Amino acid sequence: MTEATNPAVTISGFEITWDLVKGVNLWAGMPTLSMWIPTTVAGLMAGFHSMVGTERFNLCMQVGGQQSVEGDWAVCSSAPSFEEGIQRMSDIAWPAGWGRWVLVSLDREKKVAVLRSVNGWEGLYQKALGVCWGSGMTAGKFSGLISRLLGVACWAEQTAFAARGAEYDEFEVRESQLTPQQRLDELLQQGKASSADLAVALEKLKQEMQERERTSADLREKLQVIERQEESLRSLSVPIVQVWDGVLTVPLMGSLDGQRASEMMERLLTEIVSARARYAILDLTAVAVVDTNTADHLVRIVRAIELLGARSIIAGISPAVAQTMVSLGVDLSRLTTLRNLQEALKACMHWIDEAKDQSRPQR
Repeated sequence: MTEATNPAVTISGFEITWDLVKGVNLWAGMPTLSMWIPTTVAGLMAGFHSMVGTERFNLCMQVGGQQSVEGDWAVCSSAPSFEEGIQRMSDIAWPAGWGRWVLVSLDREKKVAVLRSVNGWEGLYQKALGVCWGSGMTAGKFSGLISRLLGVACWAEQTAFAARGAEYDEFEVRESQLTPQQRLDELLQQGKASSADLAVALEKLKQEMQERERTSADLREKLQVIERQEESLRSLSVPIVQVWDGVLTVPLMGSLDGQRASEMMERLLTEIVSARARYAILDLTAVAVVDTNTADHLVRIVRAIELLGARSIIAGISPAVAQTMVSLGVDLSRLTTLRNLQEALKACMHWIDEAKDQSRPQR
């Protein structure tokens, strides 16, 4: 067969052709599907309904209708008015099995519209099945078109049912504050969810729990990083350096509060034991101000060093710090103080040499 032998008709300005070689039916060049409504369509919808239940079925159908109005709106918006656009759509809809569409009323100010579908496919297949589930797809088409017209989200409620014997399916379309997901959540709360809904809800809960676990793991990791950084900062704020065999020096900078003094004392005493140090030099060269608390902490550290059998030396006290410590009444009689770090190192080496000489056997 050739293209010239393909049958074609024109309805409401739309060309409908049948490509007998390829075996496709085309409406305005787009492939379409024709099915027996009382049998094939009825069987398809019944299978779908049995899986999800009536409420979820209608919800999905209306959302699907809303998402499929792009071409419908192109036709409606091409007319001089929306009323004329609906009439144009009706002329296209009924040959395709959607029924004749009628705009009963439209109140733009109140954002309310009433529309009908006469002999639509949804009412026909439900009559064949002897059920009435509602014409959700048509409802979605109507609510989607009114949403485009008014620029607000809308939802359709069916008020007349052809499946129950009415002459048409009728829908009242109003502005809606609820999203489809919120409507699904309402079904879950009302206990009208299907097994599919529950499965989706459980999967969502599982994902939320996994996300919380990942967030908790990230927080724990960040806390560990912060703790390591704090430890590094503490080490940097009070470095302990072994400058000679048995000699440790601690250069102090800034103020010495209770927490910092406690951390420094703990690290210094541990290092004295570990290195078997006999001398610990506290270098105050970079300390510009000393208050009562700082002076008290220094005295405590010196006493703790001596309890381990080591000797402490304070080096680098500035004139201003010396005057402050005297005015604060700090007992300096038990402190060994030297002018600077160099003098303190010389003294330590001298004491070490003396100790070596004393330890040699006398001839």
